Amino acid sequence: MKKAKLYLFIGYPGAGKTTVSKILADKTKARHIWADVERHKLFPEPTHSKQESDELYEKLNAAADHLLSQNKSVIYDTNFNYYSDRAKVKKIADKYNLETIVIWITTPKKTAYSRSVLAHKSRNLYHINMDKRQFELIASKLEKPQTNEKVIEIDGTKVKKAEVLKILDKYI
Repeated sequence: MKKAKLYLFIGYPGAGKTTVSKILADKTKARHIWADVERHKLFPEPTHSKQESDELYEKLNAAADHLLSQNKSVIYDTNFNYYSDRAKVKKIADKYNLETIVIWITTPKKTAYSRSVLAHKSRNLYHINMDKRQFELIASKLEKPQTNEKVIEIDGTKVKKAEVLKILDKYI
């Protein structure tokens, strides 16, 4: 039986994480835990407060733990831009002796900003109103992958299915 994997993401808002997550889910049949959608299920008018985020991630981490315990791969679709956050969730996979793969969507900051702040479009089943301050706050937290992390780097300007599959086919 093939061992499950945990997939985590690094990237600016608007980098292409969700697009890659969906392609990866189609390819691997892994369970897609989509933090933005789950936040809106729990909080119809989200504030993104620390308390709200703590509650959300406690729930999502429990869901990831449950799925990994059943040897089901998990795509954890959210910004894991802090190394400490990635390490915390990696411990869940480690508990079951499963591999964690970090997918780093390397989109130029200007492009990601344009997608997430200037585009003003509906994404992820709800309308996102991200302003420059919110974008900069999240973008400033991006910590590049560490040498001890298994990383797949994807150019966020090339998140079309064929391009992403070419890269994933090398690793998965």
